Amino acid sequence: MKKILIKNAKVVNEGKITDAEVYIEDGFITEIAPIISAKSQDIQVIDAEGKHLLPGVIDDQVHFREPGLTHKEDIA
Repeated sequence: MKKILIKNAKVVNEGKITDAEVYIEDGFITEIAPIISAKSQDIQVIDAEGKHLLPGVIDDQVHFREPGLTHKEDIA
């Protein structure tokens, strides 16, 4: 199981920006809180000091047209 703890981020969530930490396990966000202690030794810690984090956001500026124009698909 891959575990990641992102610390010291400015988290943009539900219309607010807060100082928070984000815990991710097996590719899923399992916790967002002001302070999260490392839950085990085998955790990757990322220091996001001075950075904004948008949990669960995708880049909707990419083109969703698998190899062809699939008639100019958009996010809808």
